[in-house]
Amino acid sequence: MSEQKRKGIYLLPNLLTTAGLFSGFFAVVSSMNGRFEAAAVAIFVAMIFDGLDGRVARMTNTQSDFGAEYDSMADMVSFGMAPALVAYNWGLTELGKLGWLAAFIYVAGAALRLARFNTQVGIADKRFFQGLASPAAAAVVSGLVWVGVEYDAVGSDYGLIVAAVTGLAGLLMVSNFKYNSFKEVNWHGKVPFVALLLVLLIFVVVATEPALVLFLVFALYALAGPINTFRTVDKVTLHDVVGDHEEDADFINNKNCAQEKVDENK
Repeated sequence: MSEQKRKGIYLLPNLLTTAGLFSGFFAVVSSMNGRFEAAAVAIFVAMIFDGLDGRVARMTNTQSDFGAEYDSMADMVSFGMAPALVAYNWGLTELGKLGWLAAFIYVAGAALRLARFNTQVGIADKRFFQGLASPAAAAVVSGLVWVGVEYDAVGSDYGLIVAAVTGLAGLLMVSNFKYNSFKEVNWHGKVPFVALLLVLLIFVVVATEPALVLFLVFALYALAGPINTFRTVDKVTLHDVVGDHEEDADFINNKNCAQEKVDENK
């Protein structure tokens, strides 16, 4: 009689995913209590755990369908709901319907972005993301809040700016703009000694003004997609921005059949 395979889940990667989920939940609770700096930092901490869980799973050969689904659900909380609620509690409450509408656009964009990403696993070009990744969008929104708190800005005084950034981040997530995923970087290869010095310099720069530096870095990354698109495409259409890259197979077949009939009649 063959021994049955033990059922269960892998502890380490799912523990890291849970830590990221907790960070996102902590961000929401902190924003409700008016601790916006702690809320913004918690979202950046969730980004660290989100980057670790997948890599740890691959390194330890502990990937699983459960882990992938759990990670997606945690991302929706940490990078979908949490940034929108933090931005709403900080600077959108005074705008009324416009405020919660901007927050909802972000939440909906994050949900659609994650759903599209899950359906394209294994077939998409790993060098690029289609649309702004949800952690990067969360970094832009939470980074704006962090910068505002750092410089003693009152969120309600800049409500329109917060609404524009939040809504735009949500729209960029569901766009067709391509963003470099940096997955082609060889982290196992050797680099010159000066590269280590550059890394240390980056840490020093971030440590001097973490809120401002992180916000500017992710804001520039968010703008890189549209800028590169407009630079490389002669004429950008609405379909290039939000349309599907691949047409429906049935539509293509019907179009080809119709073209064949036209050719036969000539």
